[in-house]
Amino acid sequence: MQEARAVLAARLRELRLDAAITSKELARRAGWSVAKSSRVENAVTAPSDADIRAWCAACDADGQAGDLIAANRQVDAMYLQWKRLQRTGMKQLAETSTKLYERTRLFRVYASHVMPGYLQTPGYAAALMGSIAGFRGTPDDVAEAVEVRIRRARVIHEGDHRFATLIEEHVLNHRVGDKDVMAGQLGNLLAAMPLPSMSLGVIPATAIREGAMWPLEQFTVFDDVRIHVELLAAKVTITAPGELDIYLRAFERLRRMAVYGADARALILRAIEALR
Repeated sequence: MQEARAVLAARLRELRLDAAITSKELARRAGWSVAKSSRVENAVTAPSDADIRAWCAACDADGQAGDLIAANRQVDAMYLQWKRLQRTGMKQLAETSTKLYERTRLFRVYASHVMPGYLQTPGYAAALMGSIAGFRGTPDDVAEAVEVRIRRARVIHEGDHRFATLIEEHVLNHRVGDKDVMAGQLGNLLAAMPLPSMSLGVIPATAIREGAMWPLEQFTVFDDVRIHVELLAAKVTITAPGELDIYLRAFERLRRMAVYGADARALILRAIEALR
């Protein structure tokens, strides 16, 4: 995407300005023409990995080359509109992530809007996907997509996968489907808590957030190497080490705000009681 390329170009320009050198001097140090430096800095030409390393070296910023290269490689894939991802329906999208779920050993999930997919009941998943399909105007293959999602969720019972799951209390009380659907979903959370693979924390609405973290967009961390961030219009994929670190640090702060065990169970039971 051109917008993402422009962001990368702006970061390169900042490195040059921080190094207090001109475009002409950068070109001399990198062994390029001034025209090439200008094209890269103005997002006219996409830089290669070697170009980024040369740019960083010219600016005495070799330590930033790794992040910039990762960002450059993800320019076309990092921001994908849901409309594009779901143009043939929701089943295919669910299927494309199945292998990622199977090979991931450690999941870190922060759920600020809806239940994590691997903890959703069929009823909850159907109600949620139906609402999404209606809003986005995508083909209605909800029943098939739910089957894929539930089948994919077997990873919480199979293999050596581990799940560190944080759920905002708001998610427990936001109704997706009718009362019976929500009661079943909340009951499923209680059933998942004792699983050996599962660490489930709830961040109370009354948690003191001063010096901690504010509610963020929903995201999933796959083995510390890949993050999916869910926005209203798109899914963002993050692989740049520096950006990964930001989300991992945020997850750690959110984890410390959550309650576990009996305290988490009490919040879930209170949400169930509120359905009556």
